[in-house]
Amino acid sequence: MQALNPVPTHSRLSHRVLSRENAHFSGTGGISQNNRAQGFRPAFLDTLTGRIYLSCFADGRPAPIHLLDGLPAALVVSEAGQSRRIRVAVISGFVLNERFYSRAQAAEYLRQVALSS
Repeated sequence: MQALNPVPTHSRLSHRVLSRENAHFSGTGGISQNNRAQGFRPAFLDTLTGRIYLSCFADGRPAPIHLLDGLPAALVVSEAGQSRRIRVAVISGFVLNERFYSRAQAAEYLRQVALSS
């Protein structure tokens, strides 16, 4: 899969950060419920390695939303109970046709699709 120049955030991903991102992109293609029908799959990008991880449940099944539970232990910097924090180089986004899109890029992609319809 290929990444499309995402802009890394400077906050470690956590459940709280994912909730803030969902609120920020509410009503746009930057959240799973608004882009799933177009084939986007929630994913994470390690901006240091370029490796993309599809969002999964802890047991490895594909998840319909961004979940931290299925990320490899190597990306977890701290864990307390059900609260996980992921290293700062990892960002949330989506995969479509083997390419990674940041939330902002997915929102813009769907905005452009809507304009051309």
